Amino acid sequence: MKQGLSCDCKECCGKYILLKDEEDPRLAMFDKPLPCFGCGIGWCSLLLGCLCPLLWYYAAFLYMFKYYDRDPRERSGLAAAAFTALFCTIVTCIALAVIFL
Repeated sequence: MKQGLSCDCKECCGKYILLKDEEDPRLAMFDKPLPCFGCGIGWCSLLLGCLCPLLWYYAAFLYMFKYYDRDPRERSGLAAAAFTALFCTIVTCIALAVIFL
């Protein structure tokens, strides 16, 4: 029997369920958890960016080059981290302009 395909009720006695969708195999990619403790690279970068702001820029880089095409669940976290990187850059530029001008 092939893996991922449903079987007769006589073989499995109704104990197992089908995880993969035979009509759309792309849906099987959502069966696995996201990296970084299940919250995704973007949200982890957003939270850990408070300690090291370079992580915000790393997530912004991933967002710009469409890393979320691999897993669309990553899109919101990467967008939030990219927005935070933009906000941090604007605040830093304004602070430097006030200090030096």
